[in-house]
Amino acid sequence: MRWIASAVLYMAVALGANAETAGAPALDIAALEALREGQMEKLRFHEAPRARSDLAFMRADGSESSLAAYDGKVVVLNFWATWCAPCRKEMPGLDRLNQALGGDDFAVVTLATGRNSPTGIAKFFEDTALQTLPQYRDIKQGIAREMEVPGLPTTVILDRDGREIARMTGEAEWDTPSAKAIVTALIGADS
Repeated sequence: MRWIASAVLYMAVALGANAETAGAPALDIAALEALREGQMEKLRFHEAPRARSDLAFMRADGSESSLAAYDGKVVVLNFWATWCAPCRKEMPGLDRLNQALGGDDFAVVTLATGRNSPTGIAKFFEDTALQTLPQYRDIKQGIAREMEVPGLPTTVILDRDGREIARMTGEAEWDTPSAKAIVTALIGADS
C-alpha cells in the first residue's frame, strides 16, 4: 500500500512540475513533503528557491571548480568534515544514494568544509569505504558561509538551475526508500 501511495505522490510531483508559473516549473512542495518519512522528515523545502554560492572549491587533484559545474543536474550537496562523527555515520548512505541514482540527471556532491587535509579526506574515504563521492574542499569555508551553513553535517538540495530548494541540518540516512523517492521525484519534476 505504501508503494502505491509513493507512486501516486511521485506522479503528482512530476505532473505538478509541468505547470508553468512565471516561466519556471513549479514544484509541488506538498507532494514532496508527503514523501518524507523517518529522518527525511527533517528535510525542509523552501517556499522560494535560494541562490547557491558561486565561489570556487578545490578538487582532490588541486584544481578549482564550482557548483556551476553541476548545473543541469539535481544535486544533493553535503557539507561535512573529517572530524565530524555524524558525518562519518551519514556519508556511506550518501555514497549508496549516488551509486543508485547518480548519472546525467543527479549527483551527490560532498564538500569538506574548513581544515580538512587531502590526506585526512583520503583516509576518511578509505575508512568508510566510500566509492563514488567526490573529494572536494571548501578550504576557507567561503561556500559554507555564503550558503549560511549553521553546522555539520548540513545537506542542501539544488535544482537543475543550481538553486537551493531544500535543506537539512544534521545527519540522515540518505539511502532510505523515502530519500530515494524524494530524489527520484525531483529528477522527474525537473526534467
